[in-house]
Amino acid sequence: MYRRVRRASVFAAVAALAAFSPAVGTAAVVPFLLAAAVFLLAIRDGEWFETLALPGDREEERLYGVGAFSLALAGLAAVATFPPVPLPAGAFASAALAVGGGRLGRELVRTRSDDEFRLVAGYLVAGGVAAVAGQVVSDGTAELIVSGSGFGALIGSLVGSLPEFAFLGAVAVLTAALVRSLVYARDAHITVVVVALIAWGFTALDPTVTAVGVVAALAVTAALGYASYALGAASVPGMLTGVLLSLLTVVLGGVAWFLTLMAFYAVGGLASKYRFDEKADRGVAQENQGARGTGNVLANSAVALVALLGYAAAPHVAVPESVFRLAFAGAIATAMSDTLSSEIGGLFDDPRLITTLRPVEPGTDGAVTWQGEVAGLVGAALIAVLATAPFPAVAPVVGGGVLRPGGVVVLAGVFGMTVDSALGALIEGDRIGNQAVNFLATLSGAALAVGVGVGVAVGVAVGVALW
Repeated sequence: MYRRVRRASVFAAVAALAAFSPAVGTAAVVPFLLAAAVFLLAIRDGEWFETLALPGDREEERLYGVGAFSLALAGLAAVATFPPVPLPAGAFASAALAVGGGRLGRELVRTRSDDEFRLVAGYLVAGGVAAVAGQVVSDGTAELIVSGSGFGALIGSLVGSLPEFAFLGAVAVLTAALVRSLVYARDAHITVVVVALIAWGFTALDPTVTAVGVVAALAVTAALGYASYALGAASVPGMLTGVLLSLLTVVLGGVAWFLTLMAFYAVGGLASKYRFDEKADRGVAQENQGARGTGNVLANSAVALVALLGYAAAPHVAVPESVFRLAFAGAIATAMSDTLSSEIGGLFDDPRLITTLRPVEPGTDGAVTWQGEVAGLVGAALIAVLATAPFPAVAPVVGGGVLRPGGVVVLAGVFGMTVDSALGALIEGDRIGNQAVNFLATLSGAALAVGVGVGVAVGVAVGVALW
């Protein structure tokens, strides 16, 4: 048991070197290369080998797990010091320590419990704290070296940056925990590279983060994540995905965007659980007892996430914010419509194939019922209301008060729901799965919302000009 803690401590110690990379400049790769050489070439047997070996290392008689992790950090250190536009030192430190610290936190919890939720919580807490500490050390070191600031000025600067550190650390550790749930234990090198690239992207966005805002966002999203897991609405990976997307939404988009996304998660989760046993008997129930996993969450939310990131990047690109607002609302309206139409409609008899309207068995891909269609329409209307009033997430797009943009969102949701059913009837099967169909449907809903919204806005502008 404690051998795993010692192994995780070595991973964390290697990761901690990233926090001091600004102090050594272009030589930052050296300690990681030395560590990799020791793990891969020098330690081939004995107590240290047995302590550090991950599954598969013993058969190959090399410490590939920790060795590859050290090499990955060496590559990131090179990217952080050599290119004309280097990986920011804070992002490098945050990624490395989110993975290394998170791994240690998970193993410390394992000494007392094997419950997966507690293990993940240990990973998130330890990795998040380590990621923030790494940014403090890294940025503090860089500021001392570059500007020669006094101690008082340095402390003030670091304290003022804590909200940004907390946000980036939370994004890094949530991403690390999510990626870790999808790969093998010895693939820490893959995890840290993915996390570093994502952290780099968010430092480029440079979002405005306040202390109150980030604390509230972390508290609310953590509570909702736990509730979704405790109620069985999401698996652990699905919970991590939902919490990460929720955190990004409330920080980058604001309250209206967050409420819109939360409405989909909450109502969709409850709809999946509604009369679950009856749906299971009919063969139309959500798999995994209704608990949605990472693939399902991303399939329904990926387009909305891209729209959210586009909105955050709007000041840096030549695309109006309104386009991304409509795309977000259209994608979520589609996801809500499709979920409710499937979960509610599946409870009724006499479904018909959408392409031919001939009767089919319940659960047939592309089958619809009028009750499901009505439920989908209600779901789209709910998203339209949340997205337009009282917080006008999309009202500035097409003008004309709440009714006009709300109508665009409802239309997009129903259209996307219909596309989902049509694709289910036409192409869903062995090669194209339900998640791919969901993604394409939300993409079509977002595209329609943007197209109609911009078209209405242009038409109104032309009409006013001609008048």
